[in-house]
Amino acid sequence: MHDVAAEAVKFIDLNLINIGFLFIVGFIGGLVSGFIGSGGAFVLTPGMMSLGVPGAVAVASNMCHKFPKALVGAYKRFKYGQVDIKLGLVMAASAGVGVQVGIKIQEWILSRWGEAGSNLYVSLSFVVVLVVVGGYVFWDAWRTQKSGGVEIVTALAKRLQKINLPPMMHFKTADVRISMWFTLPIGFATGMLAATIAVGGFIGVPGMIYVLGASSLVSSATELVIAFVMGFAGTVKWAMHGMVDIRLTLIILAGSLLGVQLGAIGTTYVKENVIKIVMGTIMIIVAVSRALAVPQYLKQLGVMSLSETTLSVLSIISFATMCIALGIGAVIILGSMWRAKRAEAAKAPEYAMEKSYG
Repeated sequence: MHDVAAEAVKFIDLNLINIGFLFIVGFIGGLVSGFIGSGGAFVLTPGMMSLGVPGAVAVASNMCHKFPKALVGAYKRFKYGQVDIKLGLVMAASAGVGVQVGIKIQEWILSRWGEAGSNLYVSLSFVVVLVVVGGYVFWDAWRTQKSGGVEIVTALAKRLQKINLPPMMHFKTADVRISMWFTLPIGFATGMLAATIAVGGFIGVPGMIYVLGASSLVSSATELVIAFVMGFAGTVKWAMHGMVDIRLTLIILAGSLLGVQLGAIGTTYVKENVIKIVMGTIMIIVAVSRALAVPQYLKQLGVMSLSETTLSVLSIISFATMCIALGIGAVIILGSMWRAKRAEAAKAPEYAMEKSYG
Protein backbone atom coordinates (compact mmCIF):
# COMPACT_ATOMS: atom_id res chain seq x y z
CA MET A 1 0.00 0.00 0.00
CA HIS A 2 1.23 3.53 -0.69
CA ASP A 3 2.72 5.65 2.09
CA VAL A 4 -0.19 8.08 1.73
CA ALA A 5 -2.61 5.34 2.77
CA ALA A 6 -0.46 4.27 5.70
CA GLU A 7 -0.19 7.87 6.96
CA ALA A 8 -3.95 8.45 6.51
CA VAL A 9 -4.99 5.66 8.88
CA LYS A 10 -4.89 6.34 12.62
CA PHE A 11 -6.21 4.19 15.48
CA ILE A 12 -8.55 5.92 17.96
CA ASP A 13 -7.94 6.37 21.70
CA LEU A 14 -10.15 4.20 23.89
CA ASN A 15 -11.87 5.31 27.11
CA LEU A 16 -14.42 3.54 29.33
CA ILE A 17 -17.39 5.02 27.45
CA ASN A 18 -16.02 3.90 24.07
CA ILE A 19 -15.21 0.44 25.42
CA GLY A 20 -18.73 0.10 26.88
CA PHE A 21 -20.33 1.26 23.64
CA LEU A 22 -18.21 -1.16 21.56
CA PHE A 23 -19.12 -4.07 23.88
CA ILE A 24 -22.85 -3.29 23.54
CA VAL A 25 -22.50 -2.87 19.77
CA GLY A 26 -20.67 -6.22 19.70
CA PHE A 27 -23.39 -7.93 21.76
CA ILE A 28 -26.24 -6.65 19.58
CA GLY A 29 -24.21 -7.29 16.42
CA GLY A 30 -23.72 -10.88 17.60
CA LEU A 31 -27.40 -11.19 18.52
CA VAL A 32 -28.39 -10.05 15.03
CA SER A 33 -25.69 -12.21 13.43
CA GLY A 34 -26.78 -15.41 15.15
CA PHE A 35 -30.40 -14.63 14.29
CA ILE A 36 -30.24 -13.56 10.64
CA GLY A 37 -26.92 -15.10 9.56
CA SER A 38 -25.23 -11.88 8.47
CA GLY A 39 -21.89 -11.21 10.11
CA GLY A 40 -23.61 -8.38 11.97
CA ALA A 41 -21.13 -6.04 10.29
CA PHE A 42 -23.88 -3.70 9.10
CA VAL A 43 -24.26 -2.82 12.78
CA LEU A 44 -20.61 -3.11 13.84
CA THR A 45 -18.79 -1.21 11.07
CA PRO A 46 -21.03 1.92 11.28
CA GLY A 47 -20.92 1.60 15.07
CA MET A 48 -17.11 1.80 15.08
CA MET A 49 -17.09 4.58 12.49
CA SER A 50 -19.49 6.62 14.62
CA LEU A 51 -16.72 6.68 17.27
CA GLY A 52 -14.24 8.05 14.73
CA VAL A 53 -12.62 4.77 13.65
CA PRO A 54 -11.37 5.09 10.02
CA GLY A 55 -13.48 3.10 7.54
CA ALA A 56 -10.64 0.78 6.46
CA VAL A 57 -9.71 -0.02 10.09
CA ALA A 58 -13.39 -0.63 10.99
CA VAL A 59 -13.75 -3.03 8.04
CA ALA A 60 -10.48 -4.85 8.80
CA SER A 61 -11.10 -5.15 12.56
CA ASN A 62 -14.64 -6.30 11.84
CA MET A 63 -13.43 -9.07 9.55
CA CYS A 64 -10.94 -10.14 12.23
CA HIS A 65 -13.65 -10.57 14.85
CA LYS A 66 -15.96 -12.22 12.34
CA PHE A 67 -14.40 -15.64 11.82
CA PRO A 68 -14.29 -16.89 15.47
CA LYS A 69 -17.81 -15.56 16.06
CA ALA A 70 -19.11 -17.08 12.84
CA LEU A 71 -17.57 -20.42 13.81
CA VAL A 72 -19.44 -20.40 17.14
CA GLY A 73 -22.72 -19.43 15.46
CA ALA A 74 -22.33 -21.98 12.65
CA TYR A 75 -21.63 -24.80 15.11
CA LYS A 76 -24.61 -23.82 17.26
CA ARG A 77 -27.00 -23.74 14.31
CA PHE A 78 -25.46 -26.89 12.79
CA LYS A 79 -26.59 -28.74 15.93
CA TYR A 80 -30.14 -27.51 15.18
CA GLY A 81 -29.85 -29.02 11.67
CA GLN A 82 -30.04 -25.62 9.95
CA VAL A 83 -26.59 -25.46 8.25
CA ASP A 84 -25.93 -26.79 4.74
CA ILE A 85 -22.15 -27.28 4.96
CA LYS A 86 -21.78 -28.27 1.30
CA LEU A 87 -23.57 -25.12 0.10
CA GLY A 88 -21.52 -23.02 2.51
CA LEU A 89 -18.18 -24.38 1.28
CA VAL A 90 -19.16 -24.06 -2.40
CA MET A 91 -20.20 -20.43 -1.85
CA ALA A 92 -17.09 -19.75 0.26
CA ALA A 93 -14.78 -20.88 -2.57
CA SER A 94 -15.92 -18.08 -4.91
CA ALA A 95 -16.34 -15.70 -1.97
CA GLY A 96 -12.62 -16.12 -1.22
CA VAL A 97 -11.81 -14.72 -4.68
CA GLY A 98 -14.25 -11.86 -4.11
CA VAL A 99 -12.54 -10.99 -0.80
CA GLN A 100 -9.17 -10.53 -2.50
CA VAL A 101 -10.68 -8.33 -5.25
CA GLY A 102 -12.61 -6.26 -2.69
CA ILE A 103 -9.52 -5.59 -0.57
CA LYS A 104 -7.62 -4.43 -3.67
CA ILE A 105 -10.42 -1.92 -4.42
CA GLN A 106 -10.37 -0.62 -0.84
CA GLU A 107 -6.56 -0.32 -0.91
CA TRP A 108 -6.69 1.64 -4.18
CA ILE A 109 -9.30 4.10 -2.83
CA LEU A 110 -7.31 4.58 0.38
CA SER A 111 -4.05 5.26 -1.49
CA ARG A 112 -5.76 7.65 -3.95
CA TRP A 113 -8.06 9.68 -1.67
CA GLY A 114 -6.90 8.83 1.84
CA GLU A 115 -9.04 8.21 4.93
CA ALA A 116 -11.84 10.61 3.92
CA GLY A 117 -12.22 8.90 0.53
CA SER A 118 -12.28 5.47 2.17
CA ASN A 119 -14.86 6.59 4.74
CA LEU A 120 -17.03 8.10 1.99
CA TYR A 121 -16.80 4.91 -0.07
CA VAL A 122 -17.73 2.69 2.88
CA SER A 123 -20.64 4.95 3.90
CA LEU A 124 -22.09 5.35 0.38
CA SER A 125 -21.76 1.60 -0.21
CA PHE A 126 -23.65 0.98 3.02
CA VAL A 127 -26.44 3.38 2.08
CA VAL A 128 -26.93 1.92 -1.42
CA VAL A 129 -26.76 -1.73 -0.37
CA LEU A 130 -28.87 -1.27 2.76
CA VAL A 131 -31.64 0.66 1.02
CA VAL A 132 -31.85 -1.67 -2.00
CA VAL A 133 -31.50 -5.02 -0.21
CA GLY A 134 -33.19 -3.94 3.03
CA GLY A 135 -36.12 -2.44 1.15
CA TYR A 136 -36.65 -5.59 -0.87
CA VAL A 137 -36.30 -7.93 2.11
CA PHE A 138 -38.75 -5.79 4.10
CA TRP A 139 -41.25 -5.81 1.25
CA ASP A 140 -40.87 -9.59 0.90
CA ALA A 141 -41.38 -10.05 4.66
CA TRP A 142 -44.58 -7.98 4.47
CA ARG A 143 -45.76 -10.03 1.47
CA THR A 144 -45.00 -13.30 3.26
CA GLN A 145 -46.82 -12.05 6.35
CA LYS A 146 -49.93 -11.34 4.25
CA SER A 147 -49.83 -14.87 2.84
CA GLY A 148 -49.95 -16.35 6.34
CA GLY A 149 -46.22 -16.47 7.07
CA VAL A 150 -45.53 -19.32 4.61
CA GLU A 151 -42.35 -18.93 2.57
CA ILE A 152 -42.68 -19.47 -1.18
CA VAL A 153 -39.74 -20.29 -3.48
CA THR A 154 -39.31 -17.38 -5.92
CA ALA A 155 -40.11 -17.75 -9.62
CA LEU A 156 -36.47 -16.92 -10.45
CA ALA A 157 -35.15 -19.73 -8.22
CA LYS A 158 -37.61 -22.22 -9.74
CA ARG A 159 -36.51 -21.27 -13.27
CA LEU A 160 -32.81 -21.55 -12.44
CA GLN A 161 -33.29 -24.94 -10.75
CA LYS A 162 -34.80 -26.26 -14.01
CA ILE A 163 -31.75 -25.25 -16.09
CA ASN A 164 -29.54 -28.32 -16.52
CA LEU A 165 -26.07 -26.73 -16.75
CA PRO A 166 -23.37 -29.16 -15.51
CA PRO A 167 -22.02 -29.54 -12.94
CA MET A 168 -25.38 -29.85 -11.18
CA MET A 169 -25.21 -29.92 -7.39
CA HIS A 170 -27.64 -31.17 -4.78
CA PHE A 171 -27.66 -29.45 -1.39
CA LYS A 172 -29.42 -31.80 1.01
CA THR A 173 -30.18 -29.55 3.99
CA ALA A 174 -31.27 -26.66 1.75
CA ASP A 175 -33.27 -29.16 -0.36
CA VAL A 176 -32.01 -27.48 -3.54
CA ARG A 177 -30.65 -28.92 -6.80
CA ILE A 178 -29.03 -26.26 -8.98
CA SER A 179 -26.07 -25.64 -11.30
CA MET A 180 -22.79 -24.74 -9.59
CA TRP A 181 -22.48 -21.80 -12.03
CA PHE A 182 -25.42 -20.01 -10.38
CA THR A 183 -23.73 -20.16 -6.97
CA LEU A 184 -20.48 -18.54 -8.21
CA PRO A 185 -21.65 -14.94 -8.81
CA ILE A 186 -23.49 -14.86 -5.46
CA GLY A 187 -20.39 -16.14 -3.64
CA PHE A 188 -18.09 -13.71 -5.47
CA ALA A 189 -20.36 -10.71 -4.75
CA THR A 190 -20.62 -11.80 -1.10
CA GLY A 191 -16.84 -11.90 -0.74
CA MET A 192 -16.20 -8.64 -2.59
CA LEU A 193 -18.75 -6.75 -0.53
CA ALA A 194 -17.45 -8.31 2.70
CA ALA A 195 -13.91 -7.14 1.94
CA THR A 196 -14.87 -3.60 0.94
CA ILE A 197 -17.44 -2.78 3.63
CA ALA A 198 -17.32 -5.91 5.88
CA VAL A 199 -20.89 -6.87 4.97
CA GLY A 200 -21.30 -9.99 2.87
CA GLY A 201 -24.49 -11.41 4.34
CA PHE A 202 -26.58 -8.74 2.61
CA ILE A 203 -25.77 -10.42 -0.69
CA GLY A 204 -25.22 -13.98 0.53
CA VAL A 205 -28.43 -14.52 2.49
CA PRO A 206 -30.87 -12.89 0.01
CA GLY A 207 -28.93 -14.57 -2.84
CA MET A 208 -29.45 -18.03 -1.36
CA ILE A 209 -33.12 -17.27 -0.65
CA TYR A 210 -34.21 -15.50 -3.84
CA VAL A 211 -31.79 -16.89 -6.46
CA LEU A 212 -30.96 -20.43 -5.29
CA GLY A 213 -34.29 -21.15 -3.55
CA ALA A 214 -33.11 -22.08 -0.03
CA SER A 215 -35.26 -21.18 2.99
CA SER A 216 -34.36 -18.09 5.02
CA LEU A 217 -33.60 -20.31 8.04
CA VAL A 218 -31.06 -22.47 6.16
CA SER A 219 -29.66 -19.47 4.25
CA SER A 220 -29.06 -17.42 7.40
CA ALA A 221 -27.36 -20.40 9.09
CA THR A 222 -25.24 -21.36 6.06
CA GLU A 223 -24.03 -17.75 5.68
CA LEU A 224 -22.14 -18.22 8.97
CA VAL A 225 -19.97 -20.90 7.30
CA ILE A 226 -19.17 -18.49 4.45
CA ALA A 227 -18.50 -15.70 6.97
CA PHE A 228 -15.97 -17.89 8.80
CA VAL A 229 -13.99 -18.68 5.66
CA MET A 230 -14.12 -15.08 4.37
CA GLY A 231 -13.30 -13.60 7.76
CA PHE A 232 -10.19 -15.73 8.14
CA ALA A 233 -8.90 -15.02 4.62
CA GLY A 234 -9.69 -11.30 4.86
CA THR A 235 -8.08 -10.93 8.28
CA VAL A 236 -4.76 -12.35 7.06
CA LYS A 237 -4.78 -9.99 4.07
CA TRP A 238 -5.76 -6.87 6.06
CA ALA A 239 -3.33 -7.68 8.91
CA MET A 240 -0.44 -7.70 6.40
CA HIS A 241 -1.25 -4.02 5.75
CA GLY A 242 -1.47 -3.12 9.46
CA MET A 243 -5.18 -2.27 9.30
CA VAL A 244 -6.47 -4.53 12.10
CA ASP A 245 -6.96 -2.80 15.48
CA ILE A 246 -6.81 -5.83 17.76
CA ARG A 247 -8.23 -3.78 20.69
CA LEU A 248 -11.47 -3.13 18.84
CA THR A 249 -11.55 -6.73 17.65
CA LEU A 250 -11.32 -8.19 21.16
CA ILE A 251 -13.91 -5.82 22.67
CA ILE A 252 -16.58 -6.41 20.03
CA LEU A 253 -15.74 -10.13 19.98
CA ALA A 254 -16.33 -10.40 23.74
CA GLY A 255 -19.80 -8.89 23.32
CA SER A 256 -20.70 -10.66 20.10
CA LEU A 257 -19.79 -14.17 21.30
CA LEU A 258 -22.48 -13.77 23.96
CA GLY A 259 -24.98 -12.32 21.50
CA VAL A 260 -24.43 -14.81 18.67
CA GLN A 261 -25.36 -17.80 20.86
CA LEU A 262 -28.52 -16.11 22.11
CA GLY A 263 -29.44 -15.12 18.54
CA ALA A 264 -28.91 -18.68 17.29
CA ILE A 265 -31.16 -20.04 20.06
CA GLY A 266 -33.77 -17.45 19.04
CA THR A 267 -34.11 -18.96 15.55
CA THR A 268 -35.60 -22.11 17.10
CA TYR A 269 -38.45 -20.16 18.71
CA VAL A 270 -39.66 -17.82 15.97
CA LYS A 271 -41.21 -18.03 12.53
CA GLU A 272 -38.82 -17.73 9.60
CA ASN A 273 -40.59 -14.57 8.48
CA VAL A 274 -39.48 -12.74 11.63
CA ILE A 275 -35.86 -13.13 10.44
CA LYS A 276 -36.71 -11.07 7.33
CA ILE A 277 -38.54 -8.41 9.37
CA VAL A 278 -35.53 -7.99 11.68
CA MET A 279 -33.10 -7.80 8.76
CA GLY A 280 -35.17 -5.27 6.78
CA THR A 281 -35.93 -3.01 9.75
CA ILE A 282 -32.33 -2.69 10.93
CA MET A 283 -30.97 -2.24 7.40
CA ILE A 284 -33.19 0.76 6.66
CA ILE A 285 -32.42 2.52 9.97
CA VAL A 286 -28.65 1.97 9.66
CA ALA A 287 -28.83 3.31 6.07
CA VAL A 288 -30.25 6.58 7.42
CA SER A 289 -27.49 6.73 10.05
CA ARG A 290 -24.72 6.32 7.44
CA ALA A 291 -26.37 8.79 5.02
CA LEU A 292 -26.24 11.47 7.73
CA ALA A 293 -22.45 10.91 8.06
CA VAL A 294 -21.74 11.43 4.33
CA PRO A 295 -21.58 15.29 4.36
CA GLN A 296 -18.59 15.36 6.75
CA TYR A 297 -16.55 13.15 4.39
CA LEU A 298 -17.56 15.28 1.41
CA LYS A 299 -16.34 18.37 3.27
CA GLN A 300 -13.01 16.68 4.09
CA LEU A 301 -12.56 15.97 0.37
CA GLY A 302 -13.38 19.58 -0.49
CA VAL A 303 -16.54 18.67 -2.39
CA MET A 304 -19.03 20.31 0.00
CA SER A 305 -18.95 23.37 2.24
CA LEU A 306 -20.79 23.13 5.56
CA SER A 307 -20.39 24.84 8.95
CA GLU A 308 -18.89 22.92 11.85
CA THR A 309 -22.15 23.37 13.77
CA THR A 310 -24.16 21.70 11.00
CA LEU A 311 -21.67 18.82 10.77
CA SER A 312 -21.74 18.39 14.55
CA VAL A 313 -25.56 18.20 14.59
CA LEU A 314 -25.57 15.69 11.71
CA SER A 315 -22.94 13.61 13.50
CA ILE A 316 -25.01 13.52 16.72
CA ILE A 317 -28.20 12.57 14.82
CA SER A 318 -26.27 9.88 12.91
CA PHE A 319 -24.95 8.40 16.17
CA ALA A 320 -28.40 8.55 17.79
CA THR A 321 -29.98 6.84 14.78
CA MET A 322 -27.34 4.13 15.01
CA CYS A 323 -28.24 3.57 18.68
CA ILE A 324 -31.95 3.41 17.76
CA ALA A 325 -31.18 0.72 15.15
CA LEU A 326 -29.30 -1.32 17.75
CA GLY A 327 -32.13 -0.96 20.26
CA ILE A 328 -34.89 -1.86 17.80
CA GLY A 329 -32.95 -4.92 16.58
CA ALA A 330 -32.49 -6.18 20.14
CA VAL A 331 -36.12 -5.51 21.08
CA ILE A 332 -37.50 -7.32 18.00
CA ILE A 333 -35.30 -10.39 18.48
CA LEU A 334 -35.61 -10.71 22.26
CA GLY A 335 -39.32 -9.79 22.12
CA SER A 336 -39.99 -12.48 19.50
CA MET A 337 -38.12 -15.04 21.59
CA TRP A 338 -40.01 -14.06 24.76
CA ARG A 339 -43.44 -14.25 23.07
CA ALA A 340 -42.62 -17.60 21.46
CA LYS A 341 -41.34 -18.96 24.77
CA ARG A 342 -44.51 -17.81 26.56
CA ALA A 343 -46.70 -19.43 23.91
CA GLU A 344 -44.71 -22.65 24.26
CA ALA A 345 -45.05 -22.55 28.06
CA ALA A 346 -48.82 -21.95 27.77
CA LYS A 347 -49.22 -25.02 25.53
CA ALA A 348 -47.17 -27.29 27.81
CA PRO A 349 -49.95 -27.86 30.45
CA GLU A 350 -52.51 -28.51 27.69
CA TYR A 351 -50.18 -31.05 26.09
CA ALA A 352 -49.58 -32.72 29.46
CA MET A 353 -53.32 -33.00 30.09
CA GLU A 354 -53.98 -34.45 26.61
CA LYS A 355 -51.22 -36.98 27.17
CA SER A 356 -52.59 -38.03 30.58
CA TYR A 357 -56.12 -38.44 29.17
CA GLY A 358 -54.79 -40.17 26.08
